[in-house]
Parts: sequence; C-alpha cells; structure tokens
Amino acid sequence: MDAPAWSQADSQLRKTACLNRMLPLPLPNKSPSKIPSKVIAREEPSKLVPKGATHSTSSNQDLHLGMFEIGKPLGKGKFGRVYLAKHRPSGYICALKVLQKDEISREGAEVHVRREIEVHSHLRHPGILAFHTWFHDSRRIFLILEYAPGGELYKELRRAGRFPEPRAAHYAAQVAQALSYLHNKNVIHRDIKPENILVGLYGELEIADFGYSVHSPSNRRETLCGTLDYLPPEMLGPKKSKYTRAVDQWTLGVLTYEFLTGEAPFEDTQVLTQRRIVKGDMKPLPASTSRLAKDFIHSLLVVDPSKRLPLDQVMTHPWITKYCTRREFVERSKEREDKKSRHLQTGS
Repeated sequence: MDAPAWSQADSQLRKTACLNRMLPLPLPNKSPSKIPSKVIAREEPSKLVPKGATHSTSSNQDLHLGMFEIGKPLGKGKFGRVYLAKHRPSGYICALKVLQKDEISREGAEVHVRREIEVHSHLRHPGILAFHTWFHDSRRIFLILEYAPGGELYKELRRAGRFPEPRAAHYAAQVAQALSYLHNKNVIHRDIKPENILVGLYGELEIADFGYSVHSPSNRRETLCGTLDYLPPEMLGPKKSKYTRAVDQWTLGVLTYEFLTGEAPFEDTQVLTQRRIVKGDMKPLPASTSRLAKDFIHSLLVVDPSKRLPLDQVMTHPWITKYCTRREFVERSKEREDKKSRHLQTGS
C-alpha cells in the first residue's frame, strides 16, 4: 500500500479530531473479561461477538476497514503488520495493528492474542501505549492503538549505540512507574525489552505489546514465555520455579544495562546465555559506568527474586534521584500527560 501524503503525521497529529469521543474506552477498574477462542476462528463476523463482554473488550462492530485510510507500515510482527492509519469520519490518526487469523491459528497463538486484547484494553497510564478498541472480519483482527511518532526505543538505542546516564536514568524511572501501575493491576508484563517500548509524541516512553502479559491475581505463574536475553533465572534451568511479578524487576535491570552499554548483560550463544542467567553471571559493566549505576543494576539483577529492588524503591534509589528528583519526575510526567490529554480531547 502506498502511503498517502498525510502519512507525515508528526505535525498533523496536532490537528486531528478525537477518535476517543466515538469509540469505547478502556475500563481500568475492571478485571479483564474473557475473549472466547472462537474470535480467532475464521467464522462470520456476526458469530464472533463475545457474549457478555464489556465495551472495553467486545469488538466494535460499528467499525470496518473501509473507515480507515491506510498509510505507511510502522512495523511487522509474526502474525501481521502495523500501519499508520486515519479514521476517515474523524480524521484521527492512529496505529492499526492487523493480525491474520489463519496465521494465529496455525501457530496456536490464540491465547496470546486474546490476552493482548483482554489485558491491554483495560490499562490507562501515560507510560502505556493507549488501546482504543478493536474489530474483526472473517480473516483478520484489527487493533486500534495510539500512534507513537518516535517509533521503537530499540531503533533509537541502535542509532545512539548507548544512552548517557542521565537519559538512561530517566528512561528507567519511566518504565518503573509504568510497571508499578501494571503490578497494582495484578498484571505481569513478562516481555519488557527495547523493541516493546515506544517513544511518544512528547518523548515519553510507552510500554506496548501485551501478548505475553498476564492478569495474575494470585501473583504466581508457572508458564515459560518472553525473550531469552530478558528471562529471569526462576523461569529457566532444570529447577524452574513458580515466578512472581519480580520477573519485571529483573527485566528492568536487563533493560537498564542495555541502555548504558548497547547490549544485553547475558548475551551469548543460546545455551550459554541460559547458563549465565541461571547463575547471575552478568558481563562486567564498562569501567566508565558510575558506582551508583552499577549498584542500581546489581540490585535488580539478583538471582533470588525476593531480594530484587522493589519497584517502589526504584524512584528513591540514589542513581535515579541524582538525575531526576521525584518531584521533578512527577511534574514532568504530569506535564506530558496533560499535553497528551489535551491532544486526545481537542486534537490540538
């Protein structure tokens, strides 16, 4: 598909109308509803609407693909692509994630897609990419997401090579705040990595891709998922144990290490990476890394999950407070959210 002229959306974002006025919004105080597995099957749309689902998780059958003008590709995943798109009736610019049902069924990934919809649609936080709604036809599932003009943090990190400590500290704090929100909602993300973090309109980081996340009121899980470089010891090795939300604290440590060095701390061959993770055998940080940064990372990359730095203590760690006081961070976060809210309300 050729991207139309409006695909240069950075400036046009400020002129668009608000799709949120006409689409159902997430209900953050509700637990995720179940999306029946038949939603993934290739059936007639009229048979695919989940019974008893809330507005936040039931598919919006007032929408169809013809209501969207499709622009440039933004990314490609295992089951489809993400496009820049414009909702024709309102002019609202968004990201349209298109998933192919036959590919999902062939890979047996129905559970991941249902989970992505169930969990993501109930989350509202400045550090989490906004999920507006979803709809489907006989062959595809369409997710309407907030457009993040800055793209993947992974690409920004590759361009920069590594981030200076002040920037890395700000980024780590933003991710920690979003993870803290998720944990308060009994959600474990399980796959935090630069590829799953986007850069928003005002430079804020936004966690995306909830296919591996889980709503876990019991706070204990046994399944294996996520990306090897970021998996914690309790999910690997012959003595895999039940794991808790502390897996996200481990991934925050891996992420921060990668911010400062440009590479993952346990990166090696697949077998050796797994062995190094289980033993906590992290590659040494560069000599130029400050003592406080090293302490921050080491306090998160602890083999014993119960001894990892709690997320509520991340914001008070000396490395974070050196570059960003809590008051300053809260004020900046509020300023970004106010700008984002004004954009959603007025399109300006």
